[in-house]
Amino acid sequence: MIEMTYAYGAGTLLGIAAGAVALLLVLIMRFRVHAFLALTVVSIVVALVTKVPFDKIVPTILSGFGSTLAGVALLVGLGAMIGRLLEVSGGAKVLADTLINKFGSHRAPFALGIASLLFGFPIFFDAGLVVMLPIIFSVAKQFGGSTLKYALPAAGAFAVMHALVPPHPGPVAASELLGANIGLLVLLGLIIAIPTWYFGAYLFGLYAGKKFDVKLPKSFLGDVEVDANHQPPSFGMVLTILLLPLVLIFLDTGLNTAKVLGWVSGDNTVVNFLRMLGKTPVALLITVFFALAVFSKNHTRQHLEKICEGALGPICGIILVTGAGGMFGGVLRASGIGDALAGVLADTGLPIIVAAFVISTALRVAQGSATVALTTTAALIAPMVQATPGLSQFDLCFIVIAIAGGATVLSHVNDSGFWLVGRFLEMDEKTTLKTWTVMETLLGTIAFLLAAVGSMIL
Repeated sequence: MIEMTYAYGAGTLLGIAAGAVALLLVLIMRFRVHAFLALTVVSIVVALVTKVPFDKIVPTILSGFGSTLAGVALLVGLGAMIGRLLEVSGGAKVLADTLINKFGSHRAPFALGIASLLFGFPIFFDAGLVVMLPIIFSVAKQFGGSTLKYALPAAGAFAVMHALVPPHPGPVAASELLGANIGLLVLLGLIIAIPTWYFGAYLFGLYAGKKFDVKLPKSFLGDVEVDANHQPPSFGMVLTILLLPLVLIFLDTGLNTAKVLGWVSGDNTVVNFLRMLGKTPVALLITVFFALAVFSKNHTRQHLEKICEGALGPICGIILVTGAGGMFGGVLRASGIGDALAGVLADTGLPIIVAAFVISTALRVAQGSATVALTTTAALIAPMVQATPGLSQFDLCFIVIAIAGGATVLSHVNDSGFWLVGRFLEMDEKTTLKTWTVMETLLGTIAFLLAAVGSMIL
């Protein structure tokens, strides 16, 4: 991010942030300005109002936009290809039918959520969601009703696992900063993640599915001509395609955890090569080629090329709006809003676990990035933790979970994830706020409350 000095104090900066969010919502919801245009305009306005030097405004905007696209564009593009291949080949329906036969049609959302919890252990939130979307849509198409009934339990499962459980980078980084034991954090994170998902994502997803009638996204369910000799893949092959990126990604996340624990050397060439294969874009690229090789038995090369081409068109808008959301959050960070807020909250006199949640929540709301909120909060309270005698490893793990809870709540218009989910499900901003934002807030709050109770008992 571009370095600069800040022109205002915390109170003024927070007022500017609140005004920027309000302006953005008015432009999008009242005047129906496209989200990409509105986010770009408001980002420039915020940069001007917070007195970012004129020569740094465009670099600041491009930095936020580019850094978000760097993490999203390849991932979403490759994930959409995998999803489209599974959908057109009939693989998504095969997996959906198998899940439903196991759990029953009335428990389809529960089955999708359980599958996502399992897949979400090694895979990041957005990657997991993109790969699971065709299965979610196939189940929703088969049984009807609002897409939210099926999508939120799955999306919530990925969100919970990504926030609370190592080897995901957020909890690993926080545990390293605070000196928490990663093995114990995995155990406690899982114990807290399951009820958090059940109440905050599964039950809320059922409620939201009744209250909001969100139709199946047209862009992901367009008809693609299939070959005459088309045969759907077996359940085992579909599962192999889904598990391949998970196994590859675990090479990176698992070996990173092993490096933190001192089990392997960070300078080992083999370790670094395997970690490279496990980087999400590389893992998804390998999976795309594997899926193409598998489906080439029943599909011509021309047809497979057409499927891949068709997968990319609908996601261009998603990628650009998501990048613009990252740009808006980047400008807010560059303006000093997050730093000013953290400085005000650092010496509140609250119990450490409560202070951790409050600071993380405030940073999350102010600047959008959960990762920034999590790592910044962990760094801020590390001196408080070190100065507090008698903290056990259980206490340290619960503090990490409290920070992760705060970094999860209130995902809104300055969070690229808000736009990613809203655009994938083709929801307007008002509905996304009433569903995705509420679910994220429930997940973060429940996780914090369970951590706080756990710290009092253990």
